[in-house]
Amino acid sequence: MAAQTTPATRNTRRPTPKTMRPLRADALAPVIDPERRRALIAEVAYYRAERRGFEPGHEAEDWLSAEAEVDTALTLGVMKSGN
Repeated sequence: MAAQTTPATRNTRRPTPKTMRPLRADALAPVIDPERRRALIAEVAYYRAERRGFEPGHEAEDWLSAEAEVDTALTLGVMKSGN
């Protein structure tokens, strides 16, 4: 006889979704030229500084935020490497 499953013995746990790991900058290398990526980051960082009135002392913060923004946009396909 085949074993019967009852609600008490049935596995009701749903699998947990795997978390997405962020892409590393070197994983984007085949997608975009490194110099183009750097230029995009510099442009976004410049506009961040401009919005703040070029107040000194936030250069690293601007660059890191711009880097994350550009990498996210590249990963999602918002920016094109040939532009």
